[in-house]
Amino acid sequence: MEKAKIGVIGGSGLYEIEGIEDLHDVVVKTPFGDPSDPLTLGRLNGVAVAFLPRHGKGHRFLPTEINYRANIYAMKMLGVEQIISVSAVGSMKKEIAPGDIVLPDQFYDNTRKRISSFFGEGIVGHVPLADPICAVLADRLELSGKETGAKVHRGGTYICIEGPQFSSRAESRIYRSWGVEVIGMTNATEARLAREAGLCYATIALSTDYDCWHEEEEDVNAEAVLKIIQQNVATAKAMIAHAVSPGMLTPHCACREAAQGSVLTDPKCFPEMTQKNLAFLLEPPAE
Repeated sequence: MEKAKIGVIGGSGLYEIEGIEDLHDVVVKTPFGDPSDPLTLGRLNGVAVAFLPRHGKGHRFLPTEINYRANIYAMKMLGVEQIISVSAVGSMKKEIAPGDIVLPDQFYDNTRKRISSFFGEGIVGHVPLADPICAVLADRLELSGKETGAKVHRGGTYICIEGPQFSSRAESRIYRSWGVEVIGMTNATEARLAREAGLCYATIALSTDYDCWHEEEEDVNAEAVLKIIQQNVATAKAMIAHAVSPGMLTPHCACREAAQGSVLTDPKCFPEMTQKNLAFLLEPPAE
């Protein structure tokens, strides 16, 4: 199977980054079902990159319907070591205006219906998640954002809600009282699974609106969000094109070893099929 070191999860428009060469689709089958779509491989600045639209081409899947395990597993199967997630978010702070970029470093998971772990079915593991974002990858994205002229806010908390509805005013006010910076519906789940899989993960959060808390701004709606997304995606493309380079592949961090030592189940009790499916978690990472 073809390999790619860098993975990008977002919308299908990200395939059109200037400088991408040799684009082609690859169908990946996983023990957890099918990913949202075939992954698209290409080369950017000489580096093999894999792209995946989390909602599927044409935006077919609700946040709750996304097969997050299959998406992350497929990236791992292709050899991906670092995932750049591009995601539209609502701003919960006045200073984060629509059109700005946020690189959050924390998540608050307020979802209720997600499968957010590879463990289970006979094997129990508890992976540390104190710092869910890879600081090395976020550093590179911050530098790329500044050098491409984006207004970047580094750090902050992304609250992940179930959706698909946007927040009520009461919910929005409560979330703001918790001190979060942005609100979205997908990235906490991805980050949890990426950490278990030993992948570096960082979010480029595209601020599109002020949710519904800002009294002087229009309440969030899909039409307004799409309008701002078109502007923000161009910024995200520029950041990714600038960030991806052969030098990106050399830094080493602790993300790869995150799952090591996390399994509590006696290996003698491992169900054969579960052990096979979780081999990528149970075996030490290759040097």
